[in-house]
Amino acid sequence: MKSWRNNKFTLTWSVALIVISAALSSCLTGYLEEDLKRQQEQLKEQEAELARQRRDLEALGAGKQLSDKSQQDCDRAFRDYFDKAQRSSRRDEQIALYQQGLQLCPDDDVAHYELGRAFVDAGRRGEAEKEFDAALKINPGFAEARRQLDSLRGSR
Repeated sequence: MKSWRNNKFTLTWSVALIVISAALSSCLTGYLEEDLKRQQEQLKEQEAELARQRRDLEALGAGKQLSDKSQQDCDRAFRDYFDKAQRSSRRDEQIALYQQGLQLCPDDDVAHYELGRAFVDAGRRGEAEKEFDAALKINPGFAEARRQLDSLRGSR
């Protein structure tokens, strides 16, 4: 009889352990599946962030290349046009050289100012105003360009 009870007790515990093991296995499997999904989502987010950072780096690189090109253009404008315009004593030549240089380097406030002065000397007041105004748009604190523009507008 004892042996039957021991076997029955052992069998009951064995069944209980199997049920508990199955339940734990099921819970663990669910947890692992959720964790795997979380990790996959994190990987997707990280990949998206890396792609965004690559695009940003490429854009910065392109901007630097554009900036380098722009600097090269301005260097060329100074060398080939603005410096020659400064040395020229002929007003028409100065105007032409500043205009050509500004095609390469359109954001140079001093070149716009100097072109405006050349226009004033040539009696081309309307064009001079435009150039002084352009210089002030680039550099609002350019006092001499402001003075020249105000002088032109005040003497109408």
